[in-house]
Amino acid sequence: MSATEKSIPAPSPQEFATAGHRPHVVVVNRWRERYAEFTRYIDHAANRVSYVTTEVGTGSVPAEAHDVVLVPATDDLERVRAEVRALAARHGAPESIVALKEDDLLVGAALREEWDVPGPRQPEQIVFRDKYVMCRAVHDAGLDVPAFAAATDAAAVLEFGEAHGWPVIVKPRTGSSSAGVVRVDGPEQVAGLSLDADPMLVQAFVDATICHVDGVFDGERLLAWRASRYLNTCLGFRVGSFLGSVEIDDPRVNAAIGKAAAGFLGALSPGRATVFHLEVFLDEDDLDADGLPRCRFLECGARVGGAEIPFLWREVHGYDLMHAAWQLQLDRPLPPVPATAATPSATGEVAGWMLVPAPAERPCRITESTSMTGRREGPYAEVVLRPGEVLPDADAYYEHVGGRFRFRGATAAAVETAVTTTARDFRVHAEPLTFSTTTA
Repeated sequence: MSATEKSIPAPSPQEFATAGHRPHVVVVNRWRERYAEFTRYIDHAANRVSYVTTEVGTGSVPAEAHDVVLVPATDDLERVRAEVRALAARHGAPESIVALKEDDLLVGAALREEWDVPGPRQPEQIVFRDKYVMCRAVHDAGLDVPAFAAATDAAAVLEFGEAHGWPVIVKPRTGSSSAGVVRVDGPEQVAGLSLDADPMLVQAFVDATICHVDGVFDGERLLAWRASRYLNTCLGFRVGSFLGSVEIDDPRVNAAIGKAAAGFLGALSPGRATVFHLEVFLDEDDLDADGLPRCRFLECGARVGGAEIPFLWREVHGYDLMHAAWQLQLDRPLPPVPATAATPSATGEVAGWMLVPAPAERPCRITESTSMTGRREGPYAEVVLRPGEVLPDADAYYEHVGGRFRFRGATAAAVETAVTTTARDFRVHAEPLTFSTTTA
């Protein structure tokens, strides 16, 4: 169905009372890929499950959906709010609202407040979306976070650089996927920064390995988690290098990261369960009081990690992090954690993933691509567009890329070899789409 073009007043409680007996659940979604398996999480026959989605996102909307409305962008709160009110007029007041993508978390929280339904509210989410608030919470807990400050203007960046040294990193406080992140090597580059469009943060540059940690935190401890090393960086991916990740199988490093992660999550979500995607700096040459490598806070999201992380957890570790996120947004119990998912030592298998950037400016039409599955040192699964298919210019940045690959193996070294070999041998080419207009 096409989206409503203007706001519709919210129906009265009396109108809701005649809406029917099946609960109405609203899902805000922008993924084309089935990162979340919606029909496994909720009975679409026993519930009226409506979807507010982008056109690209209709690819993952199940046929069992009760209603579907399109919006240009799911992080446009006012537009999504109008659509939810229209859905409520047709199907009754929503009893649950789910928005799993990072950029949609605050939209989902605002809608839950408006409709007074269970699940996280904006104050619980803002500490995971505003990087200044996030770093302040970690700092105030006495934990290890590099120097940071609000980048209110060029003078603030210059003052920070003079105090903490160059280079510095400047980035949007509520950004994602490294969009808008800039490394500033010296004061001469500050004048070229764009600091007016969005609230910005400036941070000290840390020359250390970046790791990500994914899992579930119950408000006191890590219920399930894995730590992984990035191969290259998210910022590098923005400028053309492949981005890879391999889970860590070194017990000493895992002990350090697990200890740090529990502390960081405790500062950000005390007493509240959350799924998480945490990024830390790891310095194996700098040891803490326990003789473990130093881990410093980078940033953290209250959501499932992107790229291939949801698939790896389901396929390799036997636990669906998206299902856990779904349950928490409905204020329901977490799915039980199997022994294979609880800790890095729970299973002998190591997982990894790799992304290849878009081969041309999106949208583009693929002209050549090579499958990499079936090789001795290769992925066990891949998402590679065939020649003739179009790579869209969609908001889910790590979904719509030149190639996505998933790996599993007995050791981190073996998986890393498979990742780098695949990155070396994979070929993809595309041509930009051209649009012509004619007048009558």
